[in-house]
Amino acid sequence: MFDPLIEWIKKLWHLFVVSVKRLIKWVLAPFVYIYTLYKTSGWIIRIVLLVAVIPLIVSYLWLFWNAAWIRDYDTNYPDRFDLTHKMRTADEQVSTEGGGDTTKTCGKSAIVEIAADLIDFNVNRNMWMSSNPVYKAGIFWTIPWSHTWFLDNKAAFQRGVHQAVNRTLIELADALGRVRGTSRIDKNLKIAKGNIQFDQYTWYINPFDEQPFGPTTPSPTYYRKAKKALEAFNDALSKCNATFDARADNLLQFLDRIAKDTGSTSAEIKDRAANYNSGWFDTRADDIFWHANGELYAYYGILKAARSDFSDVIEQRGLQDLWSRMEEHIKLAIELDPAIVSNGREDGWMMPTHLTTIGFYILRARSNLVEIRSVLDR
Repeated sequence: MFDPLIEWIKKLWHLFVVSVKRLIKWVLAPFVYIYTLYKTSGWIIRIVLLVAVIPLIVSYLWLFWNAAWIRDYDTNYPDRFDLTHKMRTADEQVSTEGGGDTTKTCGKSAIVEIAADLIDFNVNRNMWMSSNPVYKAGIFWTIPWSHTWFLDNKAAFQRGVHQAVNRTLIELADALGRVRGTSRIDKNLKIAKGNIQFDQYTWYINPFDEQPFGPTTPSPTYYRKAKKALEAFNDALSKCNATFDARADNLLQFLDRIAKDTGSTSAEIKDRAANYNSGWFDTRADDIFWHANGELYAYYGILKAARSDFSDVIEQRGLQDLWSRMEEHIKLAIELDPAIVSNGREDGWMMPTHLTTIGFYILRARSNLVEIRSVLDR
């Protein structure tokens, strides 16, 4: 009875093995050709080949080493920070319109602290992959890594983290770091916002990109400047020389932006899951999965920090339980760590559907965000 099924599995496995062998043969073909040329050439050509090939081999080994895993990855990373402290009201009080509630606060912001740490995580504790010239070159300048199963997950994850940090810095500069959004923008937040929005793919020299050929400043340098500006803002805030406007309407707007950001990610996941059901053979599913994972990884820490910075608002509105459920759903999403991301059918039985799984957790977390927003809007 099971003979046809067993035969089908054997054919599928044979197809997989043949495909892998052809891919390996294709990847190794340039090296085989160069080795053959080296063995059959004179010493001058051999020296030229060594001078040209050795740096290339070292560069690819360096890329493999850095792309192999994410350094310092920890789903409990917010616990390294003291998120139980509360910012205090500044001596120079600023009243909200129509009331006497104070909005200007002193003491370091947990949101700013987490955002600065995420930048450090992306570009200092890990190599920023997206602007690395060997990564951008793909497989011998022919196939981008994002079109394969290899070496692209870390880059996608980092871009997801970057997207969340970018959104957070925009809100800090435009709303949270200004009194009612009408005072002058803080100079440090302006610097941070401008630098974090710099192009993600720029290296010192970019001969194959739309950027100037160079030499120019690479992307990680701009992001490090954003980190320094955030730290300078937090130092000024701790001395009451800056403003963090911790009002309920600012929190509502911040959560609304995050909900829209995660909603866009959820829509991309839905589109890929609905229209491409290639299972383990979908070479783009892993990029979408790890981009979403990186985005949620960053928002997990940022939202925990927001719970600290807006602790009075959350307590007054009775949002503790809702907030905890939201954090729990995000935590479940970032704990997903499949060895190979599969984009199978939702009703399939052979191949899992990791995209739909992470999309489910995103929707749950987003529904919590919307619910918290509705409470704040009453």
